[in-house]
Amino acid sequence: MATVRGYVEKIKFRNEENGYTVLSVTGQNDGEEYILVGTFHYISEGELLEASGTMNEHPVYGEQMAVESYEIQAPEDTMSMERYLGSGAIKGVGAALAARIVRRFKADTFRIMEEEPERLSEVKGISDKMARAIGAQVEEKKEMRQAMMFLQEYGISMNLAVKIYQEYGPSLYGIVKENPYRMADDIPGVGFKMADEIASKVGIFTDSDFRIKSGILYTLLQALSNGHTYLPQEELLRQSSELLNVAPEHMEKHLMDMQMDKRLVIREREGVRVIFASQYYYMELNTAKMLHDLNVKGEVPGERVRGQLAGIQELEEIELDEMQIQAVIEAVNSGLLIITGGPGTGKTTTINTIIRYFELQDMSIALAAPTGRAAKRMTEATGYDAKTIHRLLELNGVPEERGSQGMHFERNEENPLEFDVIIIDEMSMVDIHLMHALLKAVNVGTRLILVGDINQLPSVGPGNVLRDMISSECFNVVRLTKIFRQAAESDIIVNAHKINAGEKIPLGKKSNDFLFIRRDHPDAIINAMITLVKQKLPGYVHADPFDIQIMTPMRKGALGVERMNTILQEFLNPPSPSKKEKESGGTIYREGDKVMQIKNNYTIEWECQNRYGIPVDKGTGVFNGDIGVVKEINEFAELITVEFDAGKRVEYSYKQLEELELAYAITIHKSQGSEYPAVVIPLHSGPRMLMTRNLIYTAVTRARSCVCLVGLPEVFQSMVDNETEQLRYTGLCDRIKEF
Repeated sequence: MATVRGYVEKIKFRNEENGYTVLSVTGQNDGEEYILVGTFHYISEGELLEASGTMNEHPVYGEQMAVESYEIQAPEDTMSMERYLGSGAIKGVGAALAARIVRRFKADTFRIMEEEPERLSEVKGISDKMARAIGAQVEEKKEMRQAMMFLQEYGISMNLAVKIYQEYGPSLYGIVKENPYRMADDIPGVGFKMADEIASKVGIFTDSDFRIKSGILYTLLQALSNGHTYLPQEELLRQSSELLNVAPEHMEKHLMDMQMDKRLVIREREGVRVIFASQYYYMELNTAKMLHDLNVKGEVPGERVRGQLAGIQELEEIELDEMQIQAVIEAVNSGLLIITGGPGTGKTTTINTIIRYFELQDMSIALAAPTGRAAKRMTEATGYDAKTIHRLLELNGVPEERGSQGMHFERNEENPLEFDVIIIDEMSMVDIHLMHALLKAVNVGTRLILVGDINQLPSVGPGNVLRDMISSECFNVVRLTKIFRQAAESDIIVNAHKINAGEKIPLGKKSNDFLFIRRDHPDAIINAMITLVKQKLPGYVHADPFDIQIMTPMRKGALGVERMNTILQEFLNPPSPSKKEKESGGTIYREGDKVMQIKNNYTIEWECQNRYGIPVDKGTGVFNGDIGVVKEINEFAELITVEFDAGKRVEYSYKQLEELELAYAITIHKSQGSEYPAVVIPLHSGPRMLMTRNLIYTAVTRARSCVCLVGLPEVFQSMVDNETEQLRYTGLCDRIKEF
């Protein structure tokens, strides 16, 4: 066992998650440089360190000490004190000021800083206020280091330990020992399971009230990831019982307490008790109220609208059917209107006509969609600038208050959107969070027109907004059902409607845009897909291989996203000496890779550059499902630059790579709101609950020019026959009917 005592010269590498650090130390006695590797709770350059461990010879980096124990000590001589203070460890103190402090107080410097910090104002250049600030920093560093060491005993990562310390300060010791479940409520990143692990180490009993209440709330919040905004009481207690290993009858008594504490709302629905997390009950209630407030009726005679439409049809050289004309009349006379229909039924023509009508009335119009790709499609289809809903609402990545999901919108009830008409496309993708935020920013008197296809998969986030609104029968709904002649020439559109109706589709029929290639085994399916994406389809649909999307029902398995991406990467972006790589979490990210953002990040910054590299636009926020290309890996700065649609460039630090995954293949769920020149869909065996009609319908309707199905025809037909839809427990329909 060797011991090194010296000053931290440079922190060469640090993993903020677990505290693993590589640093260089200058020996106090011999002046030699030593490289130390190990887990350091909290350490700064310039500090005096005494460490013990084993000396090892690294094949690349030479001799290193693997640290087993260490202690940070207060510098003892004036030179060491000056060196530490001048290292930047104390904010606002540079080398010159450090020299003046040490010259004034000599060996007593650290005692003064800890015990009598007000005396620092005796030094030229330090005001009373600055003296107090330096003293507070010294004290906080000491307290923080102790807190880090305490929290690490419970298996908490460095990154999370810092968040916990910032949230609670010195009171964290009591919280960890008495009720660690509080952290699951207060701190993003501390879930119930982590709090439960800490509780078991502290010795809190399995049937503790804190534990049961926290477990019930955790179960409800987990249900959000499956789209539910509530759970029936029986289902909630069953799931909580499995999680907590506590009998349901021991939990029921806590539900009323939690309702009294305003953490839950309990309602009756069709004779069944249902339980909401309070924030989601009130979110749906407020959404319902705002929808009713907007739902005002106009009195413009239909004949007058028809007369103006005749002129628009002549000018635009279009012919509207009766339902499309009805949609425009309803748009003119409704504060709130829903237009729904499948592909080829004229939704885009209807939107364009509504826009032209309101333009002639000199009304201001805003267009938006839930994703960047959907907004881009809307812009291309209408010739009118469309934004994402987040951009329309002026997303600010800085949270307004703690617990607000890391974002807030500048547009809200106090600063509403200033448009006469707002049209939202791809409404099936809008979850209850986004709908609530949108409605807060829409003034009564503004026309809100919602367009979508209810046969698509529901939103990834909680709620079933479009379907609940239509089911309530409280708002004007225009259903477009007629397939127009030009659309009827496309087998994609014809077959999409057949899928939706559950009809049999002849896969052997010759088609220009709906192709079926039979392959019996998963590896044969993958080989066929590689040939299609690399060789056959790019020329056929006049697109780059990267624009052709493979979409699969599953994440796991032989034809799941995870396995296919590893294989496809090797064929579509093979390794090369000219391409840098970074391995993270078992995935290799390579320059040129196609990647997808897999969670909403409201705070990450992006910028668009012109061809000279000068920024021309910037903002915050990258969202679940956004697809981009890895442009650069900077090994020195540990950054990966990804370019998304519309030239948005985002820099990810290595520790943010968990937000990205390869996107050569994506799940059909992640394809919502997007359109691709061609889509390729593998079809083999899979769980019945996944292999459903609305899943294959959504996949087929993502293709603009060509759909290629590869696999077993009987699997395709069984999906068309499988009407099962994943049940979503949502309360918006009930809340709307209550008003």
